Amino acid sequence: MTASQRRDQLVGVAKDVFAEHGYLGASIEEIAARAKVSKPIVYEHFGGKEGLYAVVVDRETRRLVEMITARLGPGISPRDQVQASAAAFLDYIEEDSAGFRVLTRDSPSGFAGGGLASLLSDVAAKAEQVLTGYFGQSRLDPAVVPLYARALIGMVVHVGAWWSEVREPPKEVVAAHISALAYVGLSRLPRDPVAGRSS
Repeated sequence: MTASQRRDQLVGVAKDVFAEHGYLGASIEEIAARAKVSKPIVYEHFGGKEGLYAVVVDRETRRLVEMITARLGPGISPRDQVQASAAAFLDYIEEDSAGFRVLTRDSPSGFAGGGLASLLSDVAAKAEQVLTGYFGQSRLDPAVVPLYARALIGMVVHVGAWWSEVREPPKEVVAAHISALAYVGLSRLPRDPVAGRSS
């Protein structure tokens, strides 16, 4: 194997081990054994368990954000963008449940490399772009766009986590329900929710 191929192999093996055991339960010994290499090889490539974990999390976060971004674009209605984003998230869970488990399981104390918090921040930034245009058209206060972007992402992530366990109804149905709830909620947002006024 080339150094690049070995690195990719170790990342793939580590992803499975972190998915099964979480960060705390995973060990360099097990990762090395599954990859059929010595422990020093793993340390040589990543410096240690946290370095390897950071690479796994970064790759999975980038992959999921790319899957969601690929479905968004100009000319797509906010409702369709929410549904497309939810569908991309559910596709990722279905295609790579190990990656999803890594992103949603425990991370080392003080870990600044990402995990679920980093993922949510990246995806929320995309959602803000979608909602900014919608809020402008609806004459709603753009200052609250970050709040609603995170609310939508939280809904998709928590429903996705539930769906990853039960796998029913079909993912297309789940995505349609998420977008329907989001769309109806957004379309009826009052200008001043605190006062309960719609105009």
